[in-house]
Amino acid sequence: MNNTATDYSARRQQLMAQMQAQGGGVAVIPTAREWIRNNDNHFPFRHDSYFYYLSGFTEPEAVLVLVATADKQESILFCREKNPEREIWDGFRFGPEAAAKEFAFDAAYPIDILADKLPELLSDARTLFYSTAQEPHIDSQVQQSLQAVRDKGRSGIRAPGITVDVRALVDEMRLFKDATEIALMQRAASISAEAHARAMRSARPGKFEYELEAELLYEFRRNGAQAPAYGSIVATGANACILHYQSNQAQIKDGDLVLIDAGCEFDSYASDITRTFPANGKFSPAQKRLYEIVLASQQAALECARPGSVYMNGHHAAVRVLTQGMLDTGLLDKNKVGSLDDAIASAAFRQFYMHGTGHWLGLDVHDVGDYREALKTGDTRAYRQLQPGMVITIEPGIYVRPAEGVPEEYWNTGIRIEDDILITADGHLNLSRDTPKTVAEIEAEMRAR
Repeated sequence: MNNTATDYSARRQQLMAQMQAQGGGVAVIPTAREWIRNNDNHFPFRHDSYFYYLSGFTEPEAVLVLVATADKQESILFCREKNPEREIWDGFRFGPEAAAKEFAFDAAYPIDILADKLPELLSDARTLFYSTAQEPHIDSQVQQSLQAVRDKGRSGIRAPGITVDVRALVDEMRLFKDATEIALMQRAASISAEAHARAMRSARPGKFEYELEAELLYEFRRNGAQAPAYGSIVATGANACILHYQSNQAQIKDGDLVLIDAGCEFDSYASDITRTFPANGKFSPAQKRLYEIVLASQQAALECARPGSVYMNGHHAAVRVLTQGMLDTGLLDKNKVGSLDDAIASAAFRQFYMHGTGHWLGLDVHDVGDYREALKTGDTRAYRQLQPGMVITIEPGIYVRPAEGVPEEYWNTGIRIEDDILITADGHLNLSRDTPKTVAEIEAEMRAR
């Protein structure tokens, strides 16, 4: 199920072919920095997604350099040297020689000589493929290397005259998942589905949000996930109306709904699932009414998740169902906002639904890739069509804060339902399908407490 050295090598070759199509040049792609948490204690290290996508290498202090000319492709890794003493403290290091062999690089060197080697590699290169302002310490090295090459100008050696954002090239590659990536994302979603079900079974009035978060984290790690893909949201009652709530400190009350937005990262690939359920195991009539509206809106969006459908079709379909539900329940006053079409045109629904209906998913929870097509005539770009291999989330919601004219039975109610959706040749596959979702499924799961 894991990516192999051949997979990473093929991606590097694909990127270098794009570089060759633009006249060739040198790409410099660093991994992420280690960051100090306090004193000499670091935050847990997580590699840069672009670097990992092309290398598979997970150690810090590493830079990938790709050299692509008309008749040559070469991939070079700069990484830490073997150091038995440091390995006693920090763990195993491949070192350049073993890394070159294990990850199929053409060459590998100690990271300490990057400053010496980079000017040599950049000499007479037509284009520098590099993304500035991502890793400032490498920005400095790249600029110094360019200046070192320019200083040789009287010898007939030229520095790259063009700079291209290399991440923009990789974005389009990452947007389409191969079979191995899909398998990893399915595993991440399946682990997260088990975690959500565990949290439902564990929930009771009187518990605290952080206790449910602990259940999620336990299930993630128990099943081999390395970490949460993002900070878990466990929001009870009015907290569920805070879109990015992460305090997770409140006590759960009888009659509350609990909204959990959480997903694990498995071998660097993210999942992202949201479920909303009653703390006491039974939806009230008002809660059920709003929940069914959100569920129906998600189903409307899911029907748009197929090849050839424009990305925003799902959002528009969800908004239409949500807005009709807001009119039917009195959340929106028909006498004030008018018809369904009027309420959509005026964006009156945004009082209760203020975000988009999804995003790309992959190595990053909000994954990379352009949502619009290449620039068309004029200055307007159309949203792109969905294609097989893309993975999106679909996550409509309703968030009702106390307000004049809003029925009190709905106050402090936040509901979101989110699934991870792979676009396939004939439609879509719900990767998070095993997570209880209907009212009947959720109440049955909670009866198993």
